[in-house]
Amino acid sequence: MSAIEKSALRRQALAAREKQGGDQAGITRHLSTALEPHTGKILSGYWPMRGEADPIPVMRAHRGPLCLPVVTGKAVPLVFREWQGDTLEPGPFGTSHPPESSPVLQPQILIVPLAAFDRAGNRIGYGGGYYDRTLELLRGQGPVTAIGLAFASQELPSIPVESFDQQLDMIVTCREIIRPVLSSPR
Repeated sequence: MSAIEKSALRRQALAAREKQGGDQAGITRHLSTALEPHTGKILSGYWPMRGEADPIPVMRAHRGPLCLPVVTGKAVPLVFREWQGDTLEPGPFGTSHPPESSPVLQPQILIVPLAAFDRAGNRIGYGGGYYDRTLELLRGQGPVTAIGLAFASQELPSIPVESFDQQLDMIVTCREIIRPVLSSPR
């Protein structure tokens, strides 16, 4: 699939999210259920922007260390800094993250933002490849669970995958928890 075709799918899913939105209460309920087995583990989420599903209420209730991603450069894996609910700094691309003085943590569970997803656990992000690089690196170091978080309106029937794309272990929407049958490593 060409970058142009993938970009068109991204725009389609983001337009659906903008038009239809979603049920934030359903996101919170289903994400809470999905995270129950992960008490005590290091959890990374994200600070929502541009109408993304909001993981913050569930993150604040998590019993375990929390961290948020930091973009440190172009085309490099994310770094995760501890977050204890304190003030965030603005980052590139409209992101917000903990200050450089916050300790770096290695998450075991990642709540992953996305533009689009399918039921096979594939996702389209925002085009920078940050989460694909990061998940590949983390999975090479040990077990990591990647949970995509989106409104149901962001689902596409099928997302074409490339060799570098990292599959999600679970997708949480405002309607349900989707547990894809994971394919073999790409």
